[in-house]
Amino acid sequence: MELLRPSSLAELDGATPLAGGTELVPLLRDGLVEARALAHIEPLLPRGIHGTAIGAGTTLAELEADPEIPAALREACAAAASPQLRNMGTIGGNLLQATRCWYWRLDYPCYLHGGDRCHAREGEHREHAIFANDRCASAHPSDPAAALLALGATMRTTARELALADLYRLPTDDDRSTTTLRPGEVILELDVPQPDASVYLKAMSRAAWSFPLVGVAAARTGGEIRLALAGVAPVPWTLTSTDELDSATPLPGTAYKTQIARALVRRALAHVGDQAR
Repeated sequence: MELLRPSSLAELDGATPLAGGTELVPLLRDGLVEARALAHIEPLLPRGIHGTAIGAGTTLAELEADPEIPAALREACAAAASPQLRNMGTIGGNLLQATRCWYWRLDYPCYLHGGDRCHAREGEHREHAIFANDRCASAHPSDPAAALLALGATMRTTARELALADLYRLPTDDDRSTTTLRPGEVILELDVPQPDASVYLKAMSRAAWSFPLVGVAAARTGGEIRLALAGVAPVPWTLTSTDELDSATPLPGTAYKTQIARALVRRALAHVGDQAR
């Protein structure tokens, strides 16, 4: 495999982009991603925080430490991974994390790998989805993605501008991918509005350095409160109302997640509501 160091993002020429590498390198090692060449793009990515604009090359550690960043995003970054990974991982790469589903990671011929079944639905699935799990029961692992979704973030890529919500899609028979990113398209920058109040709460199997069983982000701007969840669907999940939890479709081993989500949503709503008083 060749490692390229292009002088611009226009020179990728089919090479797989590599920035912090905390997501891509393990996938390459395990044979879950194939690449004829890697393009080291970290020096080419916008980096840093300028008002509401956040460069895609900004690390989670940098976001965690900046007091001007909305609380939900700071807390989500602080809750993600380990200090070492937060110092390496970029916010752009974090948004593109692959599922932690062990069937997918072990390269079973599952739905996401192009197969005709979700092995988790009939197998071990304690950490899997409670929404949109009819085709694939994997759970999206990104804490910052849920926070940014609740904050109403938008993004700029090398090809277009779009709402963060439009970056994600549920897999279908015609297309098993979970993002709308096109080949060669690179995330450049996020725009994150400053809310009146926000919070990110997370339930984990361990006290730290673990992916979310359920993560809940809440952001209040004026009289509107936006809610988004991590760890409950194949993509970061917008919760349109608390009543939507009644329509969750947990598998036998994930029913507990619905109860956790209810408790965290109540706490998150109380937090952003208290900030108004």
